[in-house]
Amino acid sequence: MADKRDYYEVLGVSKTATDDELKKAYRQLAKKYHPDTNSGDKTAEAKFKEASEAYAVLSDPDKRRQYDQFGHSAFEGGAGGAGGFDFNGFDMGDIFGDIFGDLFGGRRGRSSNGPMQGANLRTAVRITFEEAVFGVEKELELTLKDECSVCHGSGAKQGTHAETCSKCGGKGQVVYTQQSLFGMIRNVQTCPDCKGTGKIIKEKCPECYGSGYINSKKKIKVSIPAGIDNGQSVRIRGKGEPGTNGGGRGDLLVEVQVSRHPIFQRQDYDIFSTAPISYATAVLGGDIRISTVDGDVIYNVKPGTQTDTKVRLREKGVPTLRNKSIRGDHYVTLVVQVPTGLTSEQKELLKKFDEAMTGKKDHNESDEKEKGKKKFWK
Repeated sequence: MADKRDYYEVLGVSKTATDDELKKAYRQLAKKYHPDTNSGDKTAEAKFKEASEAYAVLSDPDKRRQYDQFGHSAFEGGAGGAGGFDFNGFDMGDIFGDIFGDLFGGRRGRSSNGPMQGANLRTAVRITFEEAVFGVEKELELTLKDECSVCHGSGAKQGTHAETCSKCGGKGQVVYTQQSLFGMIRNVQTCPDCKGTGKIIKEKCPECYGSGYINSKKKIKVSIPAGIDNGQSVRIRGKGEPGTNGGGRGDLLVEVQVSRHPIFQRQDYDIFSTAPISYATAVLGGDIRISTVDGDVIYNVKPGTQTDTKVRLREKGVPTLRNKSIRGDHYVTLVVQVPTGLTSEQKELLKKFDEAMTGKKDHNESDEKEKGKKKFWK
């Protein structure tokens, strides 16, 4: 036993691993090293046996308790099995059903000819930034399946009926057996003849061609809640694909695509934008008009405001999905605009303002005198 690796190490789990963690670890190793997917690879076969032995012990509460107390010596002298371990009485059916079902396309669980809910449908709708903030109701036109009015969903021609599938006996599933390292393994798959319905339609309904359903265009109203964000979906119950064998319809999932706004940007429930202010307003202060999703608001700029100053407008952001009365904030960055295209008179006034502020004369005037001297000496 000294040359054997620790079972926890083999599966790559801790000694406190739960049953689900053990099962998950073993499934991954079994898929990776199973002989059917590694034909002729002796190393893979050995690793598969090693992992199977480790899982057989650790998945059994009594054997795991013995192993934790005595290690590999707890099973010295065991009859048969790999390396002296006794696999008798160990039920590999559940995990092998999962593993081989994944490997070879099988299905497990309830008989597939029982009631099954229909599949969900997906579509998308585009809305504006403001519609996402305040909510909106949209009308969608979709092609949906409805029960055929001629055969009433049976798919069979009038006067006929679906017959029990001879291949699966009406169960919707067929069982295949295959040889493995531990004996014969039962693999359950959907019946290829009846596609899991358990019924065969020999004479199909001419209206729906045996499907039992008719496609028709329908208009559906969807209420998009205030505060929804780009990429989120609205679920409409019972508007998906119809179920089979008496199962309910699936749901319709409407993905919301929010168009970009030329001014506003969103982060969670807050809105961000910029607002220009004149140089005079930045220096002297004054009222400016700021655009918000609720309309324009008047904000009083403090004297001496610098460019990139951030202003917070409380509760002018996006409503939360849970409570539309609770809203985020709107953050505005004030950007001082540098005037361009000044007249001669405006330039002269600005020069005087600069002289008054700095106590220096206009640099451009001295530069012109210097240029005049150079021209004279040339």
